[in-house]
Amino acid sequence: MELFKTMREFDYENVVLCYDKTSDLKAVIAIHDTTLGPALGGCRMWTYDTEEDAINDALRLARGMTYKNAAAGLNLGGAKTVVIGNPRKDKSEALFRSLGRFIEGLNGRYITAEDVGTNMKDMDYISMETNYVAGLAEKSGDPSPFTAYGVFRGIQAACEEVFGTTELSGKTVAIQGVGNVGYNLAKYLHDVGTRLIITDIFEDNVKRAVSEFNAEYVKPDDIYGVDCDIFAPCALGAVINDETIPHLKCKIVAGSSNNQLKEEKHGEILQEKGILYVPDFIINAGGVINVAEELHPSGYNKERAMRKVSMVYDNVKKVIQKSKQENIPTCIAADMVAEERIKTIAGIRDNFIKKV
Repeated sequence: MELFKTMREFDYENVVLCYDKTSDLKAVIAIHDTTLGPALGGCRMWTYDTEEDAINDALRLARGMTYKNAAAGLNLGGAKTVVIGNPRKDKSEALFRSLGRFIEGLNGRYITAEDVGTNMKDMDYISMETNYVAGLAEKSGDPSPFTAYGVFRGIQAACEEVFGTTELSGKTVAIQGVGNVGYNLAKYLHDVGTRLIITDIFEDNVKRAVSEFNAEYVKPDDIYGVDCDIFAPCALGAVINDETIPHLKCKIVAGSSNNQLKEEKHGEILQEKGILYVPDFIINAGGVINVAEELHPSGYNKERAMRKVSMVYDNVKKVIQKSKQENIPTCIAADMVAEERIKTIAGIRDNFIKKV
């Protein structure tokens, strides 16, 4: 891959390759942009097929965090860490403490948190080596319920646009992935009377959702073609693509996973098919909004965090409105909302510096 070409094209600041022989740590820290403040982005652990895949994922996710944080109104930039390994087999105290030392070496330019494949215990190990970690048990804790609540609020906003009501009782939602976030989203939906169709690659996740929410299970490859009102991707990215779009029978795509569109053109295709796509970094910002509350001068406050997460509803409405005004796909409208805020705040800070 041509790494520097990619960094130049999308304006990345840093890519740090981390290796520790003792713990067998192999990780990538990508920092995209720190215009609005220190870069905040989670630590993901996954079994990547190649090192190039891991680097590409870190780059995509880091850029997504810049846009997510900006659109959510946070004074934070975007970054991401990916750790190469099986999250169910390869974890150790030494591995995450080693990663913590690399993060400490960035001197506060990057703050990490929990993500796919990691948990609060992993963050506790990282915190033994650096203070630049959020989402600890004694502070904001597990961000998954907050991410899920934001997605729930975003689905309500999308339903109001498509169906003329925020009422979800009687609607059918197909959830792809019922891990931490997908499970909590299913709970929110179940509690308001939504019919659930679910899939997951892990049998224990499936059994839990079927048992607790009376959900219907389908095989992973079948989830795209089920009859539903809303398709909620809550697993990995690039699931909206040339192969899956023809099978979709929903009116709305709105879920928690990052980088749901394989390419921007797929957002345009969804619009042409009359399917409302709620951009991932707009609807899944609840977790990072909650984590960012740890950085508040007065300390973490759960009630304040929940109020801010609830505003995902307003952010989704803003993107939909811009899409309609400009006659552009929602994925492009969401980028514009984020870019406009970064540009505006950067200008304000430039003016301030010049006056001093």
